[in-house]
Amino acid sequence: MKYILMHKDIPVAKLSLDDVLCDIWKIEDVYCAEHLPVGVSLRRGRVDRGELNVWWIDRSIPMDRSGVRRTLEILNLQSTKMLLTKCLGLSLSDQYWIRPVDCPNMQWKDVNFFNNPFSEDVGDLLLGKAPSGTPLNLHTPDNTTDGYLKKRWKIINGKRCLIKGGSAPLMLQTFHEVIVSSIAEKMGISHIPYKMFWDDGIPYCVCESFIDENTEFVSAWRIMQTCKKSNDTSVYQHFLNCCNHLGIPKIKENVDQMIVLDYIVGNEDRHFNNFGAIRNATTLEWIGFAPIFDSGSCLGYDKLPAQIISGAGMVCKPFKSKHEAQLRLVSSFEWIDFDTLSHIWDIVAGVFENAGAYADQCRIQAVTIAIKKRIDMLKRIAQNGKDRADRIEEDVPENVAATYN
Repeated sequence: MKYILMHKDIPVAKLSLDDVLCDIWKIEDVYCAEHLPVGVSLRRGRVDRGELNVWWIDRSIPMDRSGVRRTLEILNLQSTKMLLTKCLGLSLSDQYWIRPVDCPNMQWKDVNFFNNPFSEDVGDLLLGKAPSGTPLNLHTPDNTTDGYLKKRWKIINGKRCLIKGGSAPLMLQTFHEVIVSSIAEKMGISHIPYKMFWDDGIPYCVCESFIDENTEFVSAWRIMQTCKKSNDTSVYQHFLNCCNHLGIPKIKENVDQMIVLDYIVGNEDRHFNNFGAIRNATTLEWIGFAPIFDSGSCLGYDKLPAQIISGAGMVCKPFKSKHEAQLRLVSSFEWIDFDTLSHIWDIVAGVFENAGAYADQCRIQAVTIAIKKRIDMLKRIAQNGKDRADRIEEDVPENVAATYN
């Protein structure tokens, strides 16, 4: 199968895709190298096929996502990569797509998901619903949505909205997304607002897309592929270096805010694909750090109440394995208004108000206590200045809550 890799209506490269595996097995021509995906290199006029393949395959649904096996069985497909060509590789995160070479008049305005309707068939299957009928329409951005939790796109009141579930049995990530976005709102941190969404008695969270037809999200992982990392440079500094090299503004301040917010809620899954930057898809101008999103794997989402309070077993990403160590990377805490965080109980209780069996009072109390303890510790660090932060690993136990026992 031969396609033109397109960036909106700009032809980027001519590709040959394997008919069975849907991998890129040949790059025949390069038309506009500057519009190649971020992190895909060009050497002596030749695109690195391995790098472009990684980018292409990363657009597909992870095979370990809940509900994927059942969906593939119903669709009679062996891999989620096979869904990529069914929607021309289009997504709601960027403006890349593949145009069949025998359709030269096909234009981005006629096929993109930002301005055109799309099928809900794959989304229904991924959420465990019965197929609506046959044949199924596979032209949907659900084919190019990352993450291991159940999710699907839906047009609600004209807005492109992502509906996301949690991990069984408590589905706690859905509630936590709302809590984290409420705390970010209080702190003045740029974020994506989440709301609860119930369907057949199952909790989901829903948010609007923060990308439109003129912009695109570029993950930290893609950004970090733009420069070679030296052995004596930390991953954190390498990320900052790459952002500075690309000209992405105000990265240090925004990363500081992300680290602090993740510390407060005990986020355990801030990986390099759920934060990054936004750029203009036409001019390639960098707009800035992306608003905080995908923060639900926090607040002891997979732990018992006693573990939530103690902090036992809590891990950290992306720059350090412990939140206490990652806090040392923050250059300033002066921007934090702790008065806005004085009513954490109201935030947590409000979100869990109608949770029913998904969150009992014991868990709600444990979550509130854990957040308050980390805020109190953060306040101590801020009051004692940067020197205190530099010594945090020396005088704070592995679990921060232990200092209050």
